[in-house]
Amino acid sequence: MPGRVDAARKIRSAATERVAYPRRAVRGAGSERDEVVLGAKTVVAAMAAWVLARYLLPPAVSTFAPFTALVALQATVYRSVRDCLQYVLAMAAGATLAATLAAVAGIHGWTFGVLTLIALCIGRTRRLGQQGTQVTIVGFFAFSSGQGQIGYIGHLVASVGIGALCGLAAHLVLAPARHTDHRQQAVTALYTTMAQRLNDLAETFEANDPDRDHLRQWRRDWRRLSAESERIRHGIEAEIENGRMNPRRTVSGAGQALPRAREAITVAERSMDHLRSMTRTLDYAIDSGEFGNLPAAFRPGFSAVLRAVATAVEEIGRVSPTDPDLLDTRIDEAAAALDLVQQHERTAPEASPAVHALQGTLLTDAGRLLADLRSGRQSLARTWDPRFDVAPRAVSAGTGQAE
Repeated sequence: MPGRVDAARKIRSAATERVAYPRRAVRGAGSERDEVVLGAKTVVAAMAAWVLARYLLPPAVSTFAPFTALVALQATVYRSVRDCLQYVLAMAAGATLAATLAAVAGIHGWTFGVLTLIALCIGRTRRLGQQGTQVTIVGFFAFSSGQGQIGYIGHLVASVGIGALCGLAAHLVLAPARHTDHRQQAVTALYTTMAQRLNDLAETFEANDPDRDHLRQWRRDWRRLSAESERIRHGIEAEIENGRMNPRRTVSGAGQALPRAREAITVAERSMDHLRSMTRTLDYAIDSGEFGNLPAAFRPGFSAVLRAVATAVEEIGRVSPTDPDLLDTRIDEAAAALDLVQQHERTAPEASPAVHALQGTLLTDAGRLLADLRSGRQSLARTWDPRFDVAPRAVSAGTGQAE
């Protein structure tokens, strides 16, 4: 009985998602609308290619036209042109090989085997990409159905040409939408969440009775944010590719915005490694009771470090280009706060080994975090202005202080 209930719930969930998908596509720009538009263009292009091929060419080759239209309609114009050219090259190689073997050795079982062997070898050529298998497939058609005759191969080439033109024409009539702003906003949202979590951790250090449930929820959030950053990175890479050969007008500043967003994601991923480690250490400290044994000056001092880092993180996540000097100032403020905590830690009365290890772990994570933020600052600046080539100051991994 429970199994049936779960199955019914999954069916209802799938049905709800199916209904919500077209609604999201109609409601606003996004991946859903892009997929719907691409599907519609594919249907129209394949239908037009099939009608033209049936009208102009023999039925034996008309299927190649809509198939080529499918190949020629990918998510981006660049990928469409690339795959289409690869397919045409594979088709030409397969048809030429079939015609040559048929003319030289005739139509036999052993020549078909030779055709297969050579076509497979040619298909492994790197320049043919994923279309390499088409060398063998087209060779089979040209050898078996066309008997290697030049007339059949000519019609086959014409059918492929019709499909390619129909597919690429669909992209020219309605090119894929540009989503530069959406990618930037996704990066900003990620950094805003990171800054909020840093401030939450700062409040935890200031609290007398930290909420362990919240802390463990934040540990799960870091894993979720890591997966989200990977998804955003894929979206940025796709949008960079979408800008190549796209006839739509380029969004102002897109040439620098997308590389900057990609670098910002790299900085975020590195930073989250340290923040995840820091959160895990704090969770263990509260669980073991060592958190309450931390020196009185350490907790508010380390909280100030986290708040300063949160300010620097917010600066990096802005949609507009990050001001290198302002970001340096934010990081220097965090480094100064960290150095102050280090000085208090060195001058404080001797703590237990466990407390000393806890402080060392937290300070090391904070120092490495600042070091990654400072090194990321240069790459971010270069994406906005290639002439900017100021070497970042070396930072001690233990203190975060510029050397």
